[in-house]
Amino acid sequence: MPRTNPPTGMTRRDFLKAASVTLIAPAILPPRTIAQTPPSDTMLLGVIGTGRQGQGDMQELIYRGLEVGARVVAVCDIDTHRLEDAQWLAEKIYASELGKGNYKGIDGYRDFRELLARPDIDGVLIVSPDFWHALHGIAAAKAGKDIYLEKPLTYSITEGRKLVEAVRQNSRILQVGSQQRSSVYFRLACEAARNQRIGKLQSIRVWLPEDQGAGDPAEMPVPKNLDYDFWLGPAPQAPFSQDRVHPQMSYERPGWLQIGQYCHGMITGWGSHMNDIAQWGNGSDDTGPVEIEAKAEFPDRGLFDVHTTFHYEALYANGVRLVIETGDPPGVRFDGDRGWIFVTRDEITASDPAILRQEAAENEIRLYQSGNHMKDYLECMRTRKDPVAPVEVGHRSNTICILAHIAMKLGRKLRWDPQAERFLDDDEANGRLDYPHREPWTI
Repeated sequence: MPRTNPPTGMTRRDFLKAASVTLIAPAILPPRTIAQTPPSDTMLLGVIGTGRQGQGDMQELIYRGLEVGARVVAVCDIDTHRLEDAQWLAEKIYASELGKGNYKGIDGYRDFRELLARPDIDGVLIVSPDFWHALHGIAAAKAGKDIYLEKPLTYSITEGRKLVEAVRQNSRILQVGSQQRSSVYFRLACEAARNQRIGKLQSIRVWLPEDQGAGDPAEMPVPKNLDYDFWLGPAPQAPFSQDRVHPQMSYERPGWLQIGQYCHGMITGWGSHMNDIAQWGNGSDDTGPVEIEAKAEFPDRGLFDVHTTFHYEALYANGVRLVIETGDPPGVRFDGDRGWIFVTRDEITASDPAILRQEAAENEIRLYQSGNHMKDYLECMRTRKDPVAPVEVGHRSNTICILAHIAMKLGRKLRWDPQAERFLDDDEANGRLDYPHREPWTI
């Protein structure tokens, strides 16, 4: 259904609120904070993907940028309504924070390549659908841009390795949107596990939400504001349905998140967050499990075909067992031979509260401390140091999720070589490591 214009008397801001867009409410910044960085030293930023998550991430980027001397100057989306909304919203914030006349406005692009071709842009925020991540990320790295890339890092494991190589070869900074690494709860839980305050780590349990609902596959006319063929990009041709892409009248959860051609479902959606913490607490940021097996339900839900409930078990070479399944609340539990720690986004608990009160000794492992994920990215653009969630870390955490998905589909135990990033003696499983890109969108 084509989107109508906002009713008479309603501002675009009112329309955004009515459309249920995810907005972040940042603190008001004092003028002296904004003025600390000279204009000549300002980093210029672009945004690729201004949908549900993109609008919120863009606001966070704008406000944190005001703190460290960075400005969003361009946005890109293949849906002109969302593109115009993002331009309006960014300009509204800058007018409020900087005063009218103190910024040049926000340029809009429908083709991400035009934005990346601008030599004045230093970094990009990428919030596109999962199956586009590798293409956008690799193109940005080759264009010399630093990158904040929403999780999961890529759709496939092979794409992930190619993105790692592109970032390294072009000496770029990449922060994965695994913002739980910038949470004190998750950092403290991982430090406690790494320093054996619960004894020798034996197992890690992860709980994730379950996808629900059904998608309508009925073909619909393509809205004039949407370049649908460009949206499909590397994916196969398919008839347009609103449930295949995103709602036209709101910023509610898009349907592509539950379609296997574009996303693996909750195993990468929330799994890339929680399995990232499992990796951090296990000290396995540069490796992965060696054995995996999973089972899952794929009920008939119309257009939506990703898994619903599932159970996944993996074994690391160090003997730690990882168990991931659907459950509430989403969180991670570290079990040692002397106690446990359970952490969610809202709280951290332990078998003995004294575990959480222990301060790290001088010779203990101290993990990277980031107070704000977006600000950490911007600061690392200046220092040229790896951020709290760099590209290799994001690739390895995402690999855990994709391995689970492959095991769900094949329904048998698989052996994995985390150094070669190949399955052992299983050609069928290895055939699922890459994404078959449609021409001309090859990488």
